[in-house]
Amino acid sequence: MAKEITGMSEDYSQWYIDIVKKAGLADNSAVRGCMVIKPYGFAIWENMRDQLDRMFKETGHVNAYFPLFIPKSFLSREAAHVDGFAKECAVVTHHRLMNAPDGSGIIVDPDAKLEEELIVRPTSETIIWHTYKDWINSYRDLPLLINQWANVVRWEMRTRLFLRTAEFLWQEGHTAHATREEAITEARLMQKVYAQFAEEYMAMPVIQGYKTPNERFAGAEDTLTIEALMQDGKALQAGTSHFLGQNFAKAFDVKFLDEQNKESYVWATSWGVSTRLVGGLIMTHSDDDGLVLPPKLAPTKVVIVPIPKPAPEINDVAEKIMRALRSKGISVIYDTDDKKRPGFKFAEHELKGIPVRIGIGKRDLENNQVEIARRDTKEKTMQTLDNVEQYVQELLADIQQNLFNRALQYRTEHTTKVDNFADFQDVLDSKGGFIEAHWDGTTETELKIKELTKATIRCIPNDAVEEPGKCVFSGKDSSRRVLFARAY
Repeated sequence: MAKEITGMSEDYSQWYIDIVKKAGLADNSAVRGCMVIKPYGFAIWENMRDQLDRMFKETGHVNAYFPLFIPKSFLSREAAHVDGFAKECAVVTHHRLMNAPDGSGIIVDPDAKLEEELIVRPTSETIIWHTYKDWINSYRDLPLLINQWANVVRWEMRTRLFLRTAEFLWQEGHTAHATREEAITEARLMQKVYAQFAEEYMAMPVIQGYKTPNERFAGAEDTLTIEALMQDGKALQAGTSHFLGQNFAKAFDVKFLDEQNKESYVWATSWGVSTRLVGGLIMTHSDDDGLVLPPKLAPTKVVIVPIPKPAPEINDVAEKIMRALRSKGISVIYDTDDKKRPGFKFAEHELKGIPVRIGIGKRDLENNQVEIARRDTKEKTMQTLDNVEQYVQELLADIQQNLFNRALQYRTEHTTKVDNFADFQDVLDSKGGFIEAHWDGTTETELKIKELTKATIRCIPNDAVEEPGKCVFSGKDSSRRVLFARAY
């Protein structure tokens, strides 16, 4: 099976596609740029979604749902917002089909043109803030902390499964606050929640920072981000949290009476992550043998394989192990397919990224032991039957930590400080990764660097220290280093 996967060093892009398809995560659909998420891929997304949902609710947020369709006039109310999304919008113009008069098939009924076109949501700020006008009247209605799990459509021309598709699944939080300070605190809180999820559950280290004005979300006053580094040295924007100021409140006339009975516009945030996290998970950890999953997000944490095939005494031990592991909340399956040889099964479960494999043979049972293999390092060990449950628990925790440490080491080794443009270009082409370099703060320089190198400013790190220097491109004064990289 591994031979069916293109080597990572040979063609990284094809390696990624091979893993997505061979591991049964997703397929291309009949609609260009869209994907079919297969059960195994969706199970990974469900685990992500469920954990994030718990974290959102722990911070006081509740779920709601808003319409898929947005009146076109809504988008025009916030100028920067419509400019940011205009080229990506799918537009509904008619509401009915009919049989062609000549019998050639189905056509759009020309008499069914909508009075106002509807936009298939690229994001929901406009429809939600139109709704909030009816929900918010007084300071007693604030803060309003709402999240939505939904799908969105952005008409992408160049797509890649999970990473960039015309339709994708995501969550979008939309909150309203009485003060600027409360809204900024909310945006920062959600950035921390995303970072915690990425590092503790995805085992994917991230840099927390904020975007330059040129890279901000359309309509935002500030955009906070978490940036991860993939194994090909490219960055992935893994989640964003936006401080929207009062822009949308003013656009949709959302005001409230404060405790002094004074009328004011509310302050807003929005924040979201999407199914691109599944792509990030693949590219952070996987190898030439297939998917590698951190245990906390793996749909199946342990697989038991009988050697060479099922037998009554093997089945009894397997059942006992499964009961013990499931009692600890550890998902486990028993592969009883006697049409496949053990070696084929091993390769199949490696391809799926199952963190731990337990092999049980008659000879092993005679010695009161089983073989346990870990997916991340391929190491194997023999464990006595009375130690399996505890060993597996400890092993899963160790795999989770090892994957994070391995990814962090890669990021550390591929983060480089440069002080001139020649070195900047050389590092990008020969090594890749994050580049810490001075920038003069102008959009002109930012765009010129992007034009010449395809590298963008991923963020200004939250913990960036004052460090006077000269811009890597223009030579003008700079007060701190920012983080550059080529990115997905």
